[in-house]
Amino acid sequence: MVRIGLLGAGRIGKIHGTNVAESRDAKLVAVADADENAARTLAEAHGAEVRSADDIISSRDIDAVVIATPTDTHADLIERAAGVKKAVFCEKPVDLSSGRILSCLKVVEAAGIPLMIGFNRRFDPNFASLKRRLDDGAVGKVEMVTIISRDPGPPPVSYIKVSGGLYRDMMIHDFDLARFLLGEEPIEVHAVGSVMVDPEIGKAGDVDTAMVMLRTASGKLCQISNSRRATYGYDQRIEVHGSEGMIRAGNIHETTVEIANKSGFKADPILNFFLERYMPAYRAELAAFVAAIDKGTAPTPSGRDGLMAQRLADAATESKATGQTVKLG
Repeated sequence: MVRIGLLGAGRIGKIHGTNVAESRDAKLVAVADADENAARTLAEAHGAEVRSADDIISSRDIDAVVIATPTDTHADLIERAAGVKKAVFCEKPVDLSSGRILSCLKVVEAAGIPLMIGFNRRFDPNFASLKRRLDDGAVGKVEMVTIISRDPGPPPVSYIKVSGGLYRDMMIHDFDLARFLLGEEPIEVHAVGSVMVDPEIGKAGDVDTAMVMLRTASGKLCQISNSRRATYGYDQRIEVHGSEGMIRAGNIHETTVEIANKSGFKADPILNFFLERYMPAYRAELAAFVAAIDKGTAPTPSGRDGLMAQRLADAATESKATGQTVKLG
């Protein structure tokens, strides 16, 4: 039984806290949050205690911490947990600075603790099945990957201003998926972006509509499409073209019901919110973290995965600003 302390009781913290509490192999021992009422509500719902972040990190009755606090606290909390040899699951990103991530990972490596980064889309049942079939050679040699990720609507501009920009905030998940599916590191990044949804996002120095092209050393290509607006729901699709065929994973609808008549086929809308769409993925990633601790194996996605995705986001941000393709070592 892995004893877990949760740092952060906001929207994503509630998801992780509930998944820990419902796990047969883990126990939610304590919850911390700057909003004590939020921490108390979540802790009481699952029979846990309310403690400070300092107490959770230092407590001997806690084996691992789940970090779901604001981004600018992640690296410091990881390092503090590493200092007392606690395993860590941390929501993406470790930090908005690749340099800060690298220094944090050096601390983690020196401490020898397990660190897993919350790129939940790897654990989506549909995407995970697609990846297994790719690895089994279902479409031969991978040649092209297409990733589509479009939100129903943009976040508040106040959030945009501190998000690090679309490439680091939204597309970071897709950069991780690209590496996951390509099986190789991209060496070239070319990004374009526009403001098509909300002029205020442009005034804040960001884009809301973007495309990125990645190329690996062997020539594999990946195209990523992001938009902060999709009037039809939360659009999440993958297509992989290979030497012997194509494989794809589509959106999830509210039901599987279809109506057919003289006007054609009509289906129910696709899911409209990321928590609904990826709820199974959040459960699966937590289970993978707990299993890795139990077995003494290195969890994935790793801290290095977090660093590599961040470097791609940095390169895309630079490419958009300069209009030039950015080459990666």
